[in-house]
Amino acid sequence: MKPAPFRYAAPRTLDEALAVLSQHGAEAKVLAGGQSLVPLLNLRLARPELVVDINRVAGLDAVRHEDGWVEIGALVRQWDAERDPLVRSQVPLLAQALGYVAHPQIRARGTLCGSVAHADPAAEIPLVLTTLGGEVVAARAGGSRTLPAEAFFLDLFTTALASDELVTAIRLPAGGFQGTAFCEFSPREGDFALVAVAVALRWDAGGRIQEARVGVSGVGPTARRVVEAEAALAGEEKSRSAAQRAGEAVAAAVHASGDVHASAEYRRHLARVLTERAVVQAMAIGGEGVDAQ
Repeated sequence: MKPAPFRYAAPRTLDEALAVLSQHGAEAKVLAGGQSLVPLLNLRLARPELVVDINRVAGLDAVRHEDGWVEIGALVRQWDAERDPLVRSQVPLLAQALGYVAHPQIRARGTLCGSVAHADPAAEIPLVLTTLGGEVVAARAGGSRTLPAEAFFLDLFTTALASDELVTAIRLPAGGFQGTAFCEFSPREGDFALVAVAVALRWDAGGRIQEARVGVSGVGPTARRVVEAEAALAGEEKSRSAAQRAGEAVAAAVHASGDVHASAEYRRHLARVLTERAVVQAMAIGGEGVDAQ
């Protein structure tokens, strides 16, 4: 199929783009990378009256380190972010997750902010943003606001973004974790994951975990942190038994539902196994190894 007819705007400044969105609101859709929007247009699941192409807007294609945050602009491509030295050094979990996003051809065009605005429950970038306690910067004519990830993602493909707002950047805490890992399972490489798990750990000089972040997607309408698993890891020495307890905590905490791709029981099983695997991988970063017990 081909898209339903629409008008096209290509603003060259952010103020101009926001003015267009203010005028047209829900009648308009923003085009950045197009890897989510274009298929929706072709299938006629989206029928906007106006497509607002922001690719000519200057200043939205930068990765910056400011005030303890790494800020990634709306036009930064996933392929570029995956290889960016600042992302790899300060937010390694994001770099790890980006390698799982679809295929290189898609990552070469797709944007991180576009994925966040689309809010697919199986997408990798919203999971990382939620796990690390990241933020979303949303601008509208006359001002902007910053929303924590857990307040931004509301439901299946649903966010707190207003119809006249544009996601101009996402922000993730810089550094702070010695070990991070991202694991997912999909039927084929490049497919959306049935379940994905993100883990970030910080430990003291003796190897005892001081802080843990555990997030999971594919088991509900949005990605979520699993505080029960984080509590199971906090204060523990790095070990496989601690990783197993974290996996069991995730399996007990999530409320998965079945569909044509996997049963609820299988999704809980994947959540447990992937959590254990990701925790062990995060613990092993730096060459310290993981105790057998």
